[in-house]
Formats: sequence, C-alpha cells, structure tokens
Amino acid sequence: ALDWSRRVSDSARQGALSGTRLDQSSASSKGVPPAAGACFPSTRKMTLNVEEEVKQLVEEIKRLGAKGPDGKTAVKFGVLFADDRCANIFEALVGTLRAGKKRKVLHFDGEMLLQGAHDHVDVVLLLEDSL
Repeated sequence: ALDWSRRVSDSARQGALSGTRLDQSSASSKGVPPAAGACFPSTRKMTLNVEEEVKQLVEEIKRLGAKGPDGKTAVKFGVLFADDRCANIFEALVGTLRAGKKRKVLHFDGEMLLQGAHDHVDVVLLLEDSL
C-alpha cells in the first residue's frame, strides 16, 4: 500500500511541476494584460446571454403592457412578476430588469424592484424597435 501511495503522490507532484505556464506572448511589451474577452471567453458569452434576455423581456413587456398617452409601452412590475410565462423564461427577472435599465432600454423608478413592495411600479419601454 505504501508503494502505491508513493507512486500516486510522485505522479501528482510531477503533473503539478509540468503544468503549463501563462502565455507571455498574449500580453503587450508594456506589460498590459490582454482584453477581458481573451482571458475569459465566457465573459463574452454571458454578455450575449444578458442581451438576449433583455430582448426577451422587451417582447414580454410588449405582450403584457399597454401604450400610454406618450406612446410608450408600460406594464406594472407586479404583472410581470406574476406572469407564468415570465416566471418560466427569466431565472432572475429583477436582474434582467436592472440590465435593461442599465442599457437604457427600459425605465422604472428606483434601483431594484421587489415583489409586493413594488408591484405598482411601472416598467416603461424606452426602446421598442431598435433591438
């Protein structure tokens, strides 16, 4: 048993010692790190997923909302939150709403909306056709 554990630890140690080093050629000569997308390709994928979710949210607001006197579509947060289809589509509705607000696609009062306390708050589409 001792022989086996020594071999396992030796091969593990050798594997750790032969690990690959960071590629220094990806950094510029001034020591500036590469762009975030180069280091973390999943970051780019996550951004695309957020964009898609915001687009889906716009479609759901169009479906559930009504045009106001200013011609912009609005829906109450409580209606969005209680809708079964929205509950199935959006894993984190509040996060998607915040992403849409950050991208100036939609507007609502406050930083974050909470179920119950903010059911009466209007979520207004600022950009309907440009997505």
